[in-house]
Amino acid sequence: MKVLIPNNKKILITGGAGFIGSHLCKALIKKQHYIICLDNLLTGSINNVSELLDNPNFEFVEHDLINPYYRDDIDEIYNLACPASPTHYQYDPVQTIKTSVHGAINMLGLAKRIGAKIFQASTSEVYGDPE
Repeated sequence: MKVLIPNNKKILITGGAGFIGSHLCKALIKKQHYIICLDNLLTGSINNVSELLDNPNFEFVEHDLINPYYRDDIDEIYNLACPASPTHYQYDPVQTIKTSVHGAINMLGLAKRIGAKIFQASTSEVYGDPE
């Protein structure tokens, strides 16, 4: 059974099975928030969040942000979904653009609909210059 501790938040983390997202999931779980980790596993890995799968305040959802995501019980959204390395985003640049653009539009729409706060960082640029 999933349990939300009073006064703690339900937080959606897109790209939650990626490098940054998985670390954010772990940090926010330690603060006893309820985490919904959304990832299509294109470049992320379920192994990155495997230690959280049995936590009653953690939920993993396999979903591609190119498609809208509907949920009405979220307080905050961290949109981190984007293929991160040149190898990944050069392999399928159209998918990368769709993830960044459509994903941002879909998450902004969700945030507006439900009144959630959103942090937008869905871009490989957060990693800086690969050189």
